[in-house]
Amino acid sequence: MTTAHKTSSIAAKPIIELNNIAKRYQMGGEEFYALNDFSLNIQLNDYLAIIGPSGSGKSTLMNILGCLDYPTTGEYYLRENDIAHLDESALARIRNLEIGFIFQSFNLLPRASALQNVMQPLIYRGMHLKERKKKATTALTRVGLQSRLNHLPNQLSGGQRQRVAIARALVTEPAILLADEPTGNLDSTTTAEIMVLFDQLHHDGQTVIIVTHEQDIANRCHRVIRLKDGRLVADTVNDSNNNRKIKDTYV
Repeated sequence: MTTAHKTSSIAAKPIIELNNIAKRYQMGGEEFYALNDFSLNIQLNDYLAIIGPSGSGKSTLMNILGCLDYPTTGEYYLRENDIAHLDESALARIRNLEIGFIFQSFNLLPRASALQNVMQPLIYRGMHLKERKKKATTALTRVGLQSRLNHLPNQLSGGQRQRVAIARALVTEPAILLADEPTGNLDSTTTAEIMVLFDQLHHDGQTVIIVTHEQDIANRCHRVIRLKDGRLVADTVNDSNNNRKIKDTYV
């Protein structure tokens, strides 16, 4: 096999592979499936939106993808690690190494500066303070907040707070950015600015997964996964030039 063929083969390997995932709960003596027979591959550098109505399984899928919860049955591989059968300490290590989380409510420490908030995930790696500051400064500069390092969250706008949250997710150099309704608390102008930032991160090679209920946000992504009643019902690829749908796969 030539080097080119080897490179192509490696590039084609999914970073995430879900096979026949189900998540089952007991409610009032009856079984309820939040996800049922769900299969999905996500490639390195995918720019993916997960969309669906309330109760469709979006949050459950996000928790499983983010290694915050286990599937009841099925297989989940992240970089070929068998996530579905890891213990909690191993899951925590995977979360810290591989996944950067971004939340609708920002989840910033109110009495910590932007720099201190972004440094926080690096503490768990035993990194020296000087190195933590350097990496956090680099991450904040990457999202355009190099002049706001010492500002507290209440001294920042909503868009700036979300940029701090994105920098905090980026500082560990994760394989995947997993964003849960990241523009839900922002006005339309700030939403557009944050989505431009996600566009740039994807352009730079970052794998980005956005969970949203907003079609306009999903349309910005290159691929849209639609859920209904815990099942994958559509997998849509958007034209990167004008967001025109060019492929629909219905399950």
